[in-house]
Formats: sequence, structure tokens, C-alpha cells
Amino acid sequence: MLEFERDIVEIQGQIDKLNDLAARKGIDVSDEVVVLQRKLSDLRIDTYANLVPMDQVLVARHPKRPYTLDYIGRAFTDWIELHGDRSFRDDEAIVGGWARLKGRTVMIIGQQKGRDMKANLKRNFGMPHPEGYRKALRLMRQAEKFGRPIVTFIDTPGAYPGIGSEERGIGEAIAFNLREMSRLRVPIVSAVLGEGMSGGALGIGVTDRILMMEHSIYSVISPEGCAAILWRSAEHREKAATALRLTATDLVEAGVCDEIVAEPAGGAHSDWDTAAANLEEALDRHIGELSELSTDALLEARWAKYEGIGSFREA
Repeated sequence: MLEFERDIVEIQGQIDKLNDLAARKGIDVSDEVVVLQRKLSDLRIDTYANLVPMDQVLVARHPKRPYTLDYIGRAFTDWIELHGDRSFRDDEAIVGGWARLKGRTVMIIGQQKGRDMKANLKRNFGMPHPEGYRKALRLMRQAEKFGRPIVTFIDTPGAYPGIGSEERGIGEAIAFNLREMSRLRVPIVSAVLGEGMSGGALGIGVTDRILMMEHSIYSVISPEGCAAILWRSAEHREKAATALRLTATDLVEAGVCDEIVAEPAGGAHSDWDTAAANLEEALDRHIGELSELSTDALLEARWAKYEGIGSFREA
């Protein structure tokens, strides 16, 4: 539970107790439950409409937030997972494979976190190694070979910076993906589900359209990391979160994000099905629009998108 969700959890607990009492004693508490549900709905809307950037970071990291495989199970059909980079090993921090989106065959690639310690150790807490990015590129090239659109799901605190990862070329693997994704000859759409941190996100993030879930974040560094560098203390993370302009609204204003996908009141973790339905609709619409473009027009628009991001001043 997040600190600002305390009142929400308290009212939900009252509703659960009333429903339990009604089930055990046969008492009609429907009027009381309706009043509390209305109060809960209003409180969720008000709370989540007034989140400061650091609150958004905490929501993006919420342990009950839906991850890549949760969205795949709800928004796609006929999922077939593929494994390995054909060079070193399979990295389970990145999942990928074929699926259908409203009947359209697509290649899905996404970063995957775990729900408990055992799963997080298996998934390396959603931090890919070089072989994860090389697996992703192998699958993208397979999709290009068959002329199928690609969907990528970004949700990582960053690429893994361990010794083995560095020895096997994590920087090269990410940089290579940036170049190759920029010239893939099929539509590519990405969605930031929770955290989109640094090069670990960019390694599967050079796409024609960038969508962000309403309470997701996308940044070159975490607020804690930024605060440690600028103010020598992670205690200044709230100030850093504001300065980084990492929320979905900030990134639309910066021209990075193409669409914010609405989350249910209370965040995606409060209603996985609604969050998945909203993302499914957005993905299908954007892929449909991109599929109407010729290959040359698709590549020209992709280059124009990234050339138009940011600004500079000549000395």
C-alpha cells in the first residue's frame, strides 16, 4: 500500500467487512455498501488526479501493477513464446513471441518483472542482460521477414549493470538495437507500462509510436539516482522527480509520447482488465494507422519523429 492510498484501503476494508457480515449473518447492508462504494470511487478519482511526480513514480513501481505477461493474457490471443538469442542464453527479463491483436498477427517483445522474490530472481527484477536485447532484435528481424507489426512493452528499472553483463557488451547490444530498430521495415509501436528507465528502456523503444500508460514514467535516470548525483543524497528524490519531467503528461508536452492510455480510477493495479482493454484499443488503432503507410513513408515518419524530439542552442 502506498502512503497516499491509506484512506482508499481503509474504505475498501470497510466494504469488505460489510459484505462478509452480510454473507455470514444474512443481513442486508446494500445501502451502506452503495454509500461507501460511491465515497471510494470519488476518493480514488480525487487522489489520482492530484498526484505529484514522485507519487507517479511510486504508482509506476506498484508491486501489484500489471506487467507484460498480464497484458498479453488479457489483450492478445494465441500467444506463442519464443526463447533465446542464438548466441549465449535465454534472458527471462525479456519475453517475446507471436500473438494476435484483434485477429492481427503481431510480434510482442516486453520486459518482465517478477511478483515475488523467486520470480524476480528468475526475471532479474526486469533488468535485461545483453542477450535479452539480442533476443529482442532476433525476434524483430523475424517479424520484419514475415512483414508483421511489432509491439514492445517497456517496464524496467534499467539494463543490468553487472560484471557479466558488461563483459558481454550491454552497451553495444543496446546501441545496436537503436540503430537496427530505426530502419526496420515494419510498423513498431511501444507502450510504457510502468518504469521506463534509461538505455534499458531505449533498447526496445525506438518505435513509430510511443504510448504511455497514464501513471507510467519514462526517464534517463531514476529520481533517486538523479538526487544522488545532483544533491549527494537520495532524500531529494521528490525534487529530482519534478525536475526530470518524467510523467506521461510531461512527455506528451516534450513530443516524446504520442498518446496517454487511460488507466482506471485508482491506477492500473486496481483493475487489470480495464487497463488491458484500454491498451488493446490504443495499440490496435495505432498499428492500423501505421499499416496504411508505404514502407518508405513509414521510415520517413519514424526518422522525422526522432529528429523532432528535443532542442538545442548554438553557442
